[in-house]
Amino acid sequence: MAEPVKVRRLTEDEGRRLQRIVRRGTTSAVRFRRAMIVLASAGGNTVPVIARLVQADEDTVRDVVHRFNETGMASLDPRWAGGRPRLLNHDDEDFVAQTAATRPTALGQPFTRWSIRKLAAYLRKVHDRVIRLGREALRTLLARRGITFQRTKTWKESNDPDYDTKLDRIEHVLERFPDRVFAFDEFGPLGIRPTAGSGWAPKGRPDRLPATYHRTHGVTYFHGCYSVGDDTLWGVNHRRKGIDHTWAALRSIRKARPDGAPIYVILDNLSAHKNWRIRRWARRNRVELCFTPTYTSWANPIEAHFGPLRQFTIANSNHPNHTAQTRALHAYLRWRNTHTRDPDLLAAQRRERARVRSEKGVRYGGRPLTQAA
Repeated sequence: MAEPVKVRRLTEDEGRRLQRIVRRGTTSAVRFRRAMIVLASAGGNTVPVIARLVQADEDTVRDVVHRFNETGMASLDPRWAGGRPRLLNHDDEDFVAQTAATRPTALGQPFTRWSIRKLAAYLRKVHDRVIRLGREALRTLLARRGITFQRTKTWKESNDPDYDTKLDRIEHVLERFPDRVFAFDEFGPLGIRPTAGSGWAPKGRPDRLPATYHRTHGVTYFHGCYSVGDDTLWGVNHRRKGIDHTWAALRSIRKARPDGAPIYVILDNLSAHKNWRIRRWARRNRVELCFTPTYTSWANPIEAHFGPLRQFTIANSNHPNHTAQTRALHAYLRWRNTHTRDPDLLAAQRRERARVRSEKGVRYGGRPLTQAA
């Protein structure tokens, strides 16, 4: 039997960049869609689930995953053909791109960043290699190589000593027990203000929203729960994050599998998720809490499903208050859980689970539950 198509393990930098693309949704539609496919695959979602999530063919999802495994983040950008013949060979272009991505101070120049004019002047004076390019040709070359003028960013590196162990455990439960795996995370903060987005409109006549700088309603957080096996997303809005809200969400997850079989919940390392009362309750109710490594929330399967939630409920919105915003969010969840799943596939999954349970006995009575898990 062929191995299921799955993206390779992401690096910390790749996970953060993909998560930023999916959450913000400000990039091109092609790049956003491909990033969502990769992030969803990294979170343990199967190809059919991802295809329904992005409304694409399953072969398209497999092609994007294979391409990412081969070329990494470069696979997110479409490669358009055509144009005039190259004026520089590949080695010269590589040298220009490498120089532009190097800090000027490392090359003995007395400034902290390049401008197009300074870079073009420097390339004309490099020893043993003189490259003459106009400013516009240089700008075009850098854009073609994916080098753009950007703000400097800070980054965090995971210092979790159990980084590989936690990721291995998450991958194990996703592969072995997908029908008993759930994911939990908070989505927000969600404020009350007109939020810009994108949509279809006549050319030159975009849809407009009023501008306001008054934010007197406070914020809420959507406490989301996701069933990996059933591809179902649900949750509740609260004014804050807290132990009591996390506990309530975990109890709702436990009720989703009332048969008493052990379940696995993937969540991040927020302090409200690791309280001793929650851990004690989890042990008593056969709930294993699978924590993602520090600064590695992209490994949570629910992260890929927060992108569409923001695009279709928060973007392009002008909710008058939190009540209206919450109603709109839950109306979308009802639509999503009804329309994005294949009824025939779900029925087949239920029949397969029922068959497995009947073979193992009621509540895994045929052998100890710890062995069945």
